[in-house]
Amino acid sequence: MTPADGRLDPIIHAQARLRVMTTLAALPTEDRIAFGRLRELLDMTPGNLITHLRKLEEAGYTDSTKTGPGRGTTYVCLTSAGRSAFDQYMRQLRALLEPVTDEGNS
Repeated sequence: MTPADGRLDPIIHAQARLRVMTTLAALPTEDRIAFGRLRELLDMTPGNLITHLRKLEEAGYTDSTKTGPGRGTTYVCLTSAGRSAFDQYMRQLRALLEPVTDEGNS
């Protein structure tokens, strides 16, 4: 879902979702994190985190699985599409910042 016009991906660019993506991208590929732990790391309310995860999942960037009976534990991970979109987002962000950092070296 990366915009073809070179704009930063608006799905990732929202501050809360960028924090989620950055945290999930720090995990090894194919690794996952418990929802509760992710919530603690990001200091977000459950409802707020669920809303942002839902948006990321609709874009195909994250996936969640529930284990155990009843409420169980929900685990969240980046999909390969999500990791790819995040890598692209970071490349675009660096490209946008490069002229600024080059001027500082003059």
